[in-house]
Amino acid sequence: MTDSTNETTITDTSAPAWLIPDRVYDVLKWVGLVVLPALAVFAQTVGTAVGWDGTGITVTVLTALGTLVGVVIGASELKARYGLAA
Repeated sequence: MTDSTNETTITDTSAPAWLIPDRVYDVLKWVGLVVLPALAVFAQTVGTAVGWDGTGITVTVLTALGTLVGVVIGASELKARYGLAA
């Protein structure tokens, strides 16, 4: 009698190339590093000029969103560049 196990070993944990196409990556990077910070500055300037009460929270949310996108994209780029697993 033989002793057998039904264990499955996953050796490749990398995301497939089609998971995030290059074009989507480029757009997300542009949005996170250019658009959202510029939009936050615009909201701060205009909101302050017109006396809008929601200026602070809007700028905080836009800045946090831009930081989130930038960090996620940057982490993905580092993982891809150095071949690191998840």
